[in-house]
Amino acid sequence: MILATHSGKFHCDEVFAYAVLRLALGLTAPGTDHTLLRTRNPKLIESADVVWDVGTVYDPAANRFDHHQRGAPVRADETPYSSAGLVWQTYGERAVAALLRPTGTESFAAAIAADLDTSLVRPIDENDNGVSAKRESNGLPSIIGDFNPTWDHPSANGPTAGDEAFLAATDFAQSFLARRVDSLRARYVAEATVLAAHAAAQDPRLLVLETGMPWKNVIFTHDLPVLFTVSPASNGNWMIDTVPPEPGSFDQRLSLPESWAGLQAEELAAESGTADAVFVHVRRFVGAAKSQAGAVEMAQKALALG
Repeated sequence: MILATHSGKFHCDEVFAYAVLRLALGLTAPGTDHTLLRTRNPKLIESADVVWDVGTVYDPAANRFDHHQRGAPVRADETPYSSAGLVWQTYGERAVAALLRPTGTESFAAAIAADLDTSLVRPIDENDNGVSAKRESNGLPSIIGDFNPTWDHPSANGPTAGDEAFLAATDFAQSFLARRVDSLRARYVAEATVLAAHAAAQDPRLLVLETGMPWKNVIFTHDLPVLFTVSPASNGNWMIDTVPPEPGSFDQRLSLPESWAGLQAEELAAESGTADAVFVHVRRFVGAAKSQAGAVEMAQKALALG
């Protein structure tokens, strides 16, 4: 398979697009399972199997993804695509699915691809087309741009100028994308786990999780009536967390009992009636017990007293 983009100085859009294509098509490195052509030779471009950011043609059925020609496609709000956005529309979900396959979570590919189109790919489109409202000096386009050889570097000139740097930039972009996908995967898995745990709960006000994970955003997004959550801590205890009334608030929908505030160990066990109680913070937003059963018992008593 021959993949072609333009030669010379590269930008984030064609680097990111190449990373997406490698993932979606199951390719590894040039010279092993495909040929990468960085060229402006029309005949070479025409002979390639996949072409992006060069060639003045957008035809996804023919694997042509340029955005420099008149009549190039734009988003629904008239924001122009770059080659990154055009390639993403055709291959983004496949690339995400390839990254998710080792964890068996391909079912989240469509949702994650849509999320990334908004949060990651669109800003690349905006930056490349000069319509970005805010240009970040440490954003992905700037970082990728820094991979280009400096003007006085030996690799800055000649027919293969920047070719090695282009591959290094692609490896970086692919790693960046993989980490972002995994972060979103974890978020979606946590959401599904929290919703399943809440659906199975005997009391919808008490959420019990077998593993620590992000839960606050799920409660707010799905308007769950949770007042306390119970989950394991890294030190072996089981935590009882209160739920704030809204994101960012330091208040609680229901605080732990005032009589427990600031107590620890035997003193708390005696006051709460839970034998393995560990502590309750003086501000009553968090507490702990040595076992899951103990933490659940404390939360249930707090609900009854509340």
